[in-house]
Amino acid sequence: MSRVSKPYEIVERALELSTTDGLVVIADEHSSANLRWAGNALTTNGVTRGRTLTVIATVDGAKGTASGVVSRSAVTADDLEPLVRAAEAAARGAGPAEDAQPLVSGVPSSPDFTDAPAETGSEVFADFAPALGDAFARARSGGRELYGFANHELTSTYLGTSTGVRLRHDQPTGTLELNAKSPDRTRSAWAGRSTRDFKDVDPAALDAELAQRLRWAERRIDLPAGRYETLLPPTAVADLLIYQLWSSTARDAVEGRTVFSKPGGGTRLGETLAPLPLTLRSDPHAPGLESAPFVIAHSSGDSGSVFDNGLPLAPTDWVREGKLERLTTTRHTAALTGLPVAPAIDNLVLDGGGERSLEEMVAATTGRALLLTCLWYIREVDPATLLLTGLTRDGVYLVEDGEVVGEVNNFRFNESPVDLLSRASEAGRTEKTLPREWGDWFTRAAMPALRIPDFNMSSVSQGV
Repeated sequence: MSRVSKPYEIVERALELSTTDGLVVIADEHSSANLRWAGNALTTNGVTRGRTLTVIATVDGAKGTASGVVSRSAVTADDLEPLVRAAEAAARGAGPAEDAQPLVSGVPSSPDFTDAPAETGSEVFADFAPALGDAFARARSGGRELYGFANHELTSTYLGTSTGVRLRHDQPTGTLELNAKSPDRTRSAWAGRSTRDFKDVDPAALDAELAQRLRWAERRIDLPAGRYETLLPPTAVADLLIYQLWSSTARDAVEGRTVFSKPGGGTRLGETLAPLPLTLRSDPHAPGLESAPFVIAHSSGDSGSVFDNGLPLAPTDWVREGKLERLTTTRHTAALTGLPVAPAIDNLVLDGGGERSLEEMVAATTGRALLLTCLWYIREVDPATLLLTGLTRDGVYLVEDGEVVGEVNNFRFNESPVDLLSRASEAGRTEKTLPREWGDWFTRAAMPALRIPDFNMSSVSQGV
């Protein structure tokens, strides 16, 4: 291996090789550890290491600035010059970039920029694995089978630019998904958790939760499609509101293409979306949900720009006390729309001021309601209303006068998260949760359960 192999050295050497007007270099050092199990027994485990280098070259021309982006994995110093030249060639061969802006400058450097990357390994499961073994034993004696996986990733990102930016961020990401099944496989229940280090995950508590859900499923009740009072657990709320966040780009709203567009022109900023005092926010320093405090953009798109790499991020309220407060913007789209710069941030929190847990909301239910476990296969039907469709999964339960009385069939739903916010009659206590549908892309979320008086179960589904 070449003598220049440390991540910050790779970044510095790539910058030295530049012959274009500007260069951005992003070195991502990845490590991961995982456990998998089936039928109350561990099946596999593993540890991986890797590096990805992204080089973004910019070229100033008579008609504007062009950019070229090239990413490669397993890069050493010997691969650098061909990689930089490829990015430069891509920039010279491209037309002016619509999102072109001066590269970010004047940002204080990270004091640990030259430190070795952080790494994860099997030791992250030192306390979790024995507790999981105990859960296997309890499940076995209780006549149920546990399936699932635990994954922990740690990515150290080194960002350097020709304008002097030198930033570094370490991002731990842990996920746990656990399924419990009856021996005849006719009943199934799911639970998931998001964690930074697996120290706050309790397999015994998860197993107890799943055991209770399997007991609820011993009684089966068939219900038709229709509108039902429904308790959405935090994981389901997260999946719906993450999609709403992804759909909240200012440019699309200004151009009349989204639910946040105002009829006749403009946006719905300042409008009341929810009668409850709901605040939907992102904060790179949110406790337990910490994410990069600066823009890391490997490519340009609707909600991000490679020219914004290194731009500091600040706490942002997307919805404040029920009113639409911000739409996502890059520096370019902010200038186009006249709205404040508000880049996307890699976490999402909904606060509603509620104090009840999901269990307490169930107990407070009068009459009949549905309790969901999670949602999956979520797809957009109509961007103008943000109408989404999808399926319920791994348990829909019937609540009658504060008690769960059995499991009902699964449904297909048709709902808009924006409409749901306007109709929610209660928000519970905000807690960290794992989005099930979007957990491969977005894991840092904290949500309350929501009570919806008339959730639209549009048809019965055979999904599990």
